[in-house]
Formats: sequence, C-alpha cells, structure tokens
Amino acid sequence: MDKKELRRLIAQEKRSYSVAQKTEWSSSLFQKLEDHPLFLQAHTLLLYHSLPDEVLTHEFIKRWHPYKRIVLPLVKGDELEFRYYEGEDSLQIGAFGIEEPTGSLVENLHEIELSIIPGVAFDCSGNRLGRGKGYYDRALTKLQSYRIGVCFQLQLLPHIPVEATDLPMDEIWTEQGCVFSGTQCSQ
Repeated sequence: MDKKELRRLIAQEKRSYSVAQKTEWSSSLFQKLEDHPLFLQAHTLLLYHSLPDEVLTHEFIKRWHPYKRIVLPLVKGDELEFRYYEGEDSLQIGAFGIEEPTGSLVENLHEIELSIIPGVAFDCSGNRLGRGKGYYDRALTKLQSYRIGVCFQLQLLPHIPVEATDLPMDEIWTEQGCVFSGTQCSQ
C-alpha cells in the first residue's frame, strides 16, 4: 500500500472515534510519558500544537509550560521554524489553520533535549509517516535531540513505506505506553 492510501485509511479510521475518546487516549499517553527519565531530565522540549486528529497536546503544553521551556514549530515556506511557547496569548493562526507560536526564535537548536513528534502512522521499526510535505523530515536532520513519536495505537502499523530521507524515531508511544524502543516493538 502506498503512502497516500495509508494516509487516507488512517484518517478514515481516526474519524470513527469521538473527541472524548481521543482526549482520553491523549491524556493516558502523556500521563505515562511524564514518568520517562528523559522527559523528567529535559529542560527544553520540542512539542507541537495539535490538530484535532492528532494526539492532543494543548493541556499537556499548558501543564508543563511553567516548569519546562516548550518549543513549538511553525511553517515558514518549505521549512519548520522553532519558537518558544510563551503562553496561550502568544499563539496565532498560521499555515494550514494551525495555531503557531509568536514567541522568540530558538537560535540554538541544540538546546532542545527531547522532541515529541506527531505522525499519521508509525511502524515497528520506528519509522514515521507524516502528512506528505516533508516538514518534519527536513527539520529532524537539524535536531540532535532524542525523538519520541506519539500516536494512537490504531496508527501503529507493522510496516510503512520509507524513503532515504525519512529519519526513524528513537521511541514510539501510544495510549498503551512505549510500544517501540530501539529495536523492540510491542504491538
């Protein structure tokens, strides 16, 4: 199955679940992730301001903003730019209707210790299928941080098509906890 067809099937599957169910799954995922040693140690995190069909991050960002430096991406042309989250008032609607940060630009990407990355689907080798524009693929080459992909369990597949430019995640987490780490996958 090609990437376009996989994106369509996953989108269709996600639409069959209620907002309440996705909220519950998201909350469960982040409650577990908060105990991860790298999360506990990290001072600066890359997150994303979620779309309605993604693992929902809004409450997680608000909860941790007072304690950690939160970095959010925004689309600039064909690239992602990274800015500090400075509270809900520092968000504005940007490309694709996504709320994007207006905080100060992250000058040194090496400050980011942990990146929490969304995806349309992930597989048991740590591979990520994005929305098809390559924003995260290009951005991840510039980041030295540990990469944790987050998705709902229904988005974890045995195999997804990959290209040479696709960078795998170090771990993948769902509402069931860590389902991939290094070379181990528990579906």
